[in-house]
Amino acid sequence: MIELLDLEKSFDNIKAVNRVTLNVSDGEVFGLLGTNGAGKSTLLRILSGVIKPDSGIVLVDNRPVYDNPDVKKDIFYISDDQFFLPNSTPEDMADYFEGIYENFDKERFFKFCDGFGLEKGRRINTFSKGMKKQVSILLGLCAGTKYILCDETFDGLDPVVRQGVKSLFAADMADRGLTPVIASHNLRELEDICDHVGLLHKGGVILSQDIADMKLQMQKVQCVFGSEEDEKKALEGLKVLIHEKRGRLHTITVRGDREEIETAFKRGNPVFYEVLALSLEEIFISETEVVGYDIKKFILD
Repeated sequence: MIELLDLEKSFDNIKAVNRVTLNVSDGEVFGLLGTNGAGKSTLLRILSGVIKPDSGIVLVDNRPVYDNPDVKKDIFYISDDQFFLPNSTPEDMADYFEGIYENFDKERFFKFCDGFGLEKGRRINTFSKGMKKQVSILLGLCAGTKYILCDETFDGLDPVVRQGVKSLFAADMADRGLTPVIASHNLRELEDICDHVGLLHKGGVILSQDIADMKLQMQKVQCVFGSEEDEKKALEGLKVLIHEKRGRLHTITVRGDREEIETAFKRGNPVFYEVLALSLEEIFISETEVVGYDIKKFILD
């Protein structure tokens, strides 16, 4: 388990991380969402032990990570800025990481390279941006670590490769208990893979919730009321987050479980009503509008 408590980090007069408190449970995919400059990369570098926080607590399995090689052996960090040894090939990088991570599986790495069409003897500096990202991801998966920290991992990957990488993550989670932490500026890249999402903005945490719980505790209803009086009866006592109306059709996002919402709307005797599934995007828009943010401005690319 990864635990962060009141974490802070500044660079000169810029506060990159501002009192961040988060927990990442084992065996879940944690999505770290935010714009460029929100503090995602700094937070991942702190988690990986690359930089030291100014204050706060960082624990990985109840152990401090900074300046602790035993903990770092359980973590593989994939930076947004790809770095490889000068003039190295995928084979060279496999040799390098085999000397760092005792569980590095070189045979598996070469198998993955063949499957993704990456020549293991070709210099990486001749690869495209997407191919370099693939090499980094495959190295991370084959390192055999418990945690893999990914900064904009899917940026630059085509849809087929992206889906393939997500499948590999899922397989390693099932087979050996891998826990990925994936940072992205794009909510749509995280929706189909993450179990828990934390939203960063200007170095602080706006929201951190389990996706399944969010979906259970928020409903979107489309309905038509016979009268304004029926509308009042249906919505009385409900916590309405968003209420839009086009002609007679109402689209209402309400906090509460499905049974509670259905009971309330039946009370209003609507001409028509239907409870619809919310996308993660809709959930985040609703949650952040409540606390005064317009998420559409900064994470919906």
